[in-house]
Amino acid sequence: MKLKVKVLNIATRGPFIAILNENTADILNIEALDRILIKKDKKKVVVAVDFSLGKTGIKNYEIGIFLDVAEAINIKDGDAVDVALVPRPESLNYIKKKLDKDELSKDEINSIIKDIVDNKLTEVESTYFVSACYVNGLSIDETVSLIEAIKNNGGSLKFNHNRFILDKHSIGGIGGNRTTMLVTPIVAAAGFCMPKTSTRSITSAAGTSDAVEVLAPVIHSKESIMKIVKETNACMVWGGILDLASADDKLIKLERPLSLDPEGILLSSILAKKLAAGSTHILIDIPVGPEAKIKNKEKAKSLAKKFIVLGKRFGVKIKVLLSDGSQPVGNGVGPALEARDVLLVLEGKGPKDLREKSLYMASLLLDMVGVQDSYSKASHILNSGLALKKMKDIIKSQGGNPSVKSGDIKLGNYRFVFKAKKSGKISYISNNLVNRIAKLAGAPFDKGA
Repeated sequence: MKLKVKVLNIATRGPFIAILNENTADILNIEALDRILIKKDKKKVVVAVDFSLGKTGIKNYEIGIFLDVAEAINIKDGDAVDVALVPRPESLNYIKKKLDKDELSKDEINSIIKDIVDNKLTEVESTYFVSACYVNGLSIDETVSLIEAIKNNGGSLKFNHNRFILDKHSIGGIGGNRTTMLVTPIVAAAGFCMPKTSTRSITSAAGTSDAVEVLAPVIHSKESIMKIVKETNACMVWGGILDLASADDKLIKLERPLSLDPEGILLSSILAKKLAAGSTHILIDIPVGPEAKIKNKEKAKSLAKKFIVLGKRFGVKIKVLLSDGSQPVGNGVGPALEARDVLLVLEGKGPKDLREKSLYMASLLLDMVGVQDSYSKASHILNSGLALKKMKDIIKSQGGNPSVKSGDIKLGNYRFVFKAKKSGKISYISNNLVNRIAKLAGAPFDKGA
């Protein structure tokens, strides 16, 4: 059937959506969330259908097209398109199979991930996959298949001139902990390549990219990243814009509402992005604490073993650090406060816990690539100002102001000092409460909160 296009000023940047009048849907025998093929000339796209209700909606024999669908096949307002019902994706049967506690094959997992990347599954359908992984778990073989599927259905970075590509990742769940922003310039100043691609906040008040963005732009093309790394040995950019493991970013979006973080998806999410960036040596930080993502050492040790096993399966060297996740790291929680902490440490001041943890992690990475007396080497780079110089180089190369100092960081306009009613020692700091307060104040979207 031919329908007239009405382009709607809406975009999902996710699953493709089109809108039909209920009468037109009845004629086509289409129900809500059915899929239709929209074809114009030689271009075509499959979209999910929703209905328009009321007199001011989509008219009979009209089809409402979201902006991202219109861009995909170059449709304009008033164009005529051919529309036909199409079968539901086979990947839905595989999602149901996982819900029924059956193990998925490599091809089945790849089919699910490919359909998520190609926007062939609605958010509801994709969420069922996340839920199935959360409730029923993934085997090591399924996790390997998921890593390969996420990696193979996304982009990649290649740094052929470098023998070693170093990287680190923290499982997260605690406030502050901006070690990446210190480890990266230390390792780069030591002469090693560390192209760091990071996520934005998932459950915390700030992700690494949120904090780096206070100092410099984090959205760069692949070509720009190659140039930044060539100039500085490192970068600290947001991985989402690159389509590096783009399925992972879609899965993270689905996990966020209920703060779900299935172990198999967590492992796959981290390693797929590292492999897509060409990493050869990876340090994994697992904070352990009552309010961290990983609550106890037994669980942390089990997760660490899986990282190492998976590393061997993919031919990369992985070291795992079990760190203290009982309280926030650093003095600030929220993008601007965390960026200020980093600059303070680089300037020779700042929080001692953030400084010491970052030095230790940098030394572990340097040790992995054969640097002798690695802790002394890392300490010298930080204490001598070489790390600060390297950080300024990275900031400049990414388009920020290399002259920025800790005192230049703009914080929120409002503050409240809570005064204790009696003297004593703080016995406990709630990570969850600190994160929640920071998020209620506007973090990470309001950088100064």
